[in-house]
Amino acid sequence: MKTIIEPFKIKSVEPIRFTTREERIKILEEAGYNPFLIHADDVIIDLLTDSGTSAMSAKQWAGIMEGDEAYAGSKSFFRFESAVRDLTGDKFIIPTHQGRAAEKILFSIVGGEGKYVPNNTHFDTTRANVEFSGAEAVDLVCEVGKHPEQRADFKGDMDVEKLIKFIEETGVENIPLVMITVTNNSGGGQPVSMQNIKDVRAVCDKYGLPLFFDACRFAENAFFIKKREKGYENKSVKEICQEMFSYGDGSTMSAKKDALVNIGGFLTLNNEELAMKCRNLLIVTEGFPTYGGLAGRDLEALAQGLEEIVDENYLTYRIRSTEYLGEKLIDAGVPIIEPPGGHAIYIDAKRFLPNVPANQFPGQAITNELYIVGGVRAVEIGSVMFGKYDENGNHVAPPMELVRMAIPRRVYTQSHIDYVLEVILEVYENRDKLKGYEFTYEAPMLRHFTAKFKPI
Repeated sequence: MKTIIEPFKIKSVEPIRFTTREERIKILEEAGYNPFLIHADDVIIDLLTDSGTSAMSAKQWAGIMEGDEAYAGSKSFFRFESAVRDLTGDKFIIPTHQGRAAEKILFSIVGGEGKYVPNNTHFDTTRANVEFSGAEAVDLVCEVGKHPEQRADFKGDMDVEKLIKFIEETGVENIPLVMITVTNNSGGGQPVSMQNIKDVRAVCDKYGLPLFFDACRFAENAFFIKKREKGYENKSVKEICQEMFSYGDGSTMSAKKDALVNIGGFLTLNNEELAMKCRNLLIVTEGFPTYGGLAGRDLEALAQGLEEIVDENYLTYRIRSTEYLGEKLIDAGVPIIEPPGGHAIYIDAKRFLPNVPANQFPGQAITNELYIVGGVRAVEIGSVMFGKYDENGNHVAPPMELVRMAIPRRVYTQSHIDYVLEVILEVYENRDKLKGYEFTYEAPMLRHFTAKFKPI
């Protein structure tokens, strides 16, 4: 059939509070022109993130009731451990309250001054945890991944030649591990091919370096491999996931994405000595190794979510619904990262607002206007999130200026997406009226979460 329907029925609903344009203008001003600081009740369609915003299934809610809250040795932990190991094959499974906690533990141990961590593209919390340790996060995405208007099947791939050059120039002793983010969130939710993973693995083997995955959206990445990479069309998504993880030495995971839960994460490893150090730090910061900052009910829901995420009917619907929004925007001339990614649509703010320079945050201007026009909350991924200052205090922009509209899993219907489309098109039609912004407050790290602005 041509129509891709939601592979679920709606059992419970949450009302949306509608606001007027005049109300939203005042709300945004009071929030310092930062959508992160808007009360969720004042948002009509919330596309700020797909992290922790999924609608859980009936079986996950049933798991909530069955959760074993034993402090040590909870049966819910062992179900969780079994589900993670079934997918990753990794020996040591450490639960954490979310992905950034796994990153903090890992990079507190392997990072530090003088260390460098190459990745296809680090996302915000990964970069922050690498750099908080004193190490430097280095992005080595393939060239086509830097050009939103160009189409390619696997724009999230790491540039293998650049990785080799980086390792040889930096020195193996200064690189604790190599990381691949699947899918490449900062690069537009673009997938990484299995061949690229194999090639990076070969480089790691040559230089004796461990390979880790930032695995937040591993199932979406596997689905793209099934649909786009020769030789995988007849393999199940689960089999592709298992092969993908087999090339790694460990992973960090925010289960709030592809595990379909509202809280949770984990760290997996194969190195026993490193796992022991991570568990010791976990006990200090998160909790006992069989709960790691989570309630037993959360572990139960997480385990169930890992079983549900590899369902191909769900993934077909998930990827197609995102693709639908992207195709409609492309047809209307709205510049986005092409082809559409798995979990989000990314507006190319440079082409959308060519007259607003990077140091006046064109992505923030678009994000704020989306809220004013239709109560749609999105997030800037550009100079606000990743911009830096040089030694003279001058603004240094990242390669791309983007606005991400992340679609929560199993939450919004087709009519919600059509409404979002109408809002974006209205903003695009009036784009010549938009002006830039400047900071009135910025934090030293992860400034986009708490920054405040004023219009220029």
